Amino acid sequence: MELADLEYVLPPSAIAQTPAEPRESARLLVVDRRTGRLDDRRVADLPDLLDPGDCLVVNDSRVIPARVFAEDARGRAVELLFLEPLTAAAWRALVRPGRRCRPGDEVIAGGERLRVIATEPDGARIVERRDGPVAALLEAHGLPPLPPYIDRHVKPAAEDWDRYQTVFARVPGSVAAPTAGLHFSEPLLARLRARAVAIHAVTLHVGPATFRPVTLDRLEALTLPPERATVPADTAAAVNAARAEGRRVVVVGTTATRALESAAGEDDRVVPLDGLATATIRPGHRFRVVDVLLTNFHLPRSSLLALVAALAGPDLVRRAYAHALAAGYRFYSYGDACLFR
Repeated sequence: MELADLEYVLPPSAIAQTPAEPRESARLLVVDRRTGRLDDRRVADLPDLLDPGDCLVVNDSRVIPARVFAEDARGRAVELLFLEPLTAAAWRALVRPGRRCRPGDEVIAGGERLRVIATEPDGARIVERRDGPVAALLEAHGLPPLPPYIDRHVKPAAEDWDRYQTVFARVPGSVAAPTAGLHFSEPLLARLRARAVAIHAVTLHVGPATFRPVTLDRLEALTLPPERATVPADTAAAVNAARAEGRRVVVVGTTATRALESAAGEDDRVVPLDGLATATIRPGHRFRVVDVLLTNFHLPRSSLLALVAALAGPDLVRRAYAHALAAGYRFYSYGDACLFR
């Protein structure tokens, strides 16, 4: 399959700039993978769309204030997106513009001096803080890492601190939100539990592997870098029990999907994972765990869209996206959602 098969034209007006209020009022396109039927619903309808006994799996990673604006030695602007720690004082980071952050260069952020100590093969920098842990710098001076297609990403609004975070976020580590989870509220979770839908969590810290553009022409050659992930023993056991009993595993988001599929063995059983999610999910992938997927509308020519096409088939995905565009759905991180079942 070619990357061009995942292309579509999206008018800028279809990109959501603000989240739905309340969260569960976002629109939901329900896609029946067997019949091809498309239904226009709301996320608030989810308890009626799921069955008692369904096993719902969410990603509880918490977004960190990873974006930091700094100045180089000549007072020129530098933007850093801190990705993950190597030590308390040294983190991997994406920098822009890269020519101002070569090894040996220093930048000032919030009055703190940072030094670039290395460049990695993928272009990321190793950035070291002289006086104290980087995490403390982020808490004091970092901003929510809104995607660049949100027009206020340089100056997030006060609401973004809360709304670019899921209500079940627990474990800090993501540099982008697991956006399908943004549609859930505590009242909606309570209604799902009352419906006898069991809710379990995995953790996958969203990193560049999730949002970097794909440049390969052939998807067969695509291999995504690993991302830090945890599948707890109780979640693994709940998923395995559901599958053994013929109950559905409903996964919220592509990141939770990658975590579960990475933890599944050749016998289709999920084992606890505490390390790295390594699965690259593209058309041709045999899903071992996921029965139903709730996910947002993704960028064209992206690894996330390739994952959705692997589950539902590229033709049905293209038809669903065409319907969503014609019906005025909102796209991307703060946009509406699809339920592929």
